[in-house]
Amino acid sequence: MLDPKKLLDDLLGSQIPGTGSTVRDKAGQAVQMAKDNPLAAGALAAVLLGTGTGRQVTGAAIKLGGLAAIGGLAYKAYQNYKNGAEPAQTPAASEPELLPPPTDTAFHPSQAPQGESEFTLTLVRAMISAAKADGHVDDEERQKIADKLKLAGIGEEAEKFLMAELERPLDLDTLVAGAKTDAQKLELYTASRLTIDPDTRTERGYLDLLAGRLGMPDALVDHVEATVSAAKAPAGT
Repeated sequence: MLDPKKLLDDLLGSQIPGTGSTVRDKAGQAVQMAKDNPLAAGALAAVLLGTGTGRQVTGAAIKLGGLAAIGGLAYKAYQNYKNGAEPAQTPAASEPELLPPPTDTAFHPSQAPQGESEFTLTLVRAMISAAKADGHVDDEERQKIADKLKLAGIGEEAEKFLMAELERPLDLDTLVAGAKTDAQKLELYTASRLTIDPDTRTERGYLDLLAGRLGMPDALVDHVEATVSAAKAPAGT
């Protein structure tokens, strides 16, 4: 059975069982890892989201687990926005504290009106859609991803789900409709921004389009940008 929470953890860089590292720690070595150690090669983030370069999610978010990390970052951005704080222009020198969202807020998974598992799948779909935004996932790339997923040991259902999502045409209407509350809309955008660093016009354009479709104010988008940037570090560190 497909486990949405585990899949989301893998995409964000969950701890590899029995080791002290995460799948993202080894992003640049995914192919060799697949040959040497199929378990450690569960580098879905590296395979799907191109994390060999750029920036990656740091320890605080990874330790919480994917769902709590996304909710915590979205909640933090919202609180800063609501309190009228100025978005930080540069990431903090030290890794910021990140807490899961409070249980009595709409950001907590238990408050999801459609159910935690269904919303988790929506977040996974958001991340995959963002990863495809620059158009680099062509037929050849999909075949490479399929080959690596088979070696990753993530399970047949998860593998089929991910490949189906990679092949699915971009459908912002369905994606946006998967967020039932304002808090979920913010989480969906946060998950998308965690996935990519908008280094190209296409990626920036995708995030701007998504924010517009979600009805997010520019100031709130700026706070998400600042919060996510603070939770990411140069790849390989």
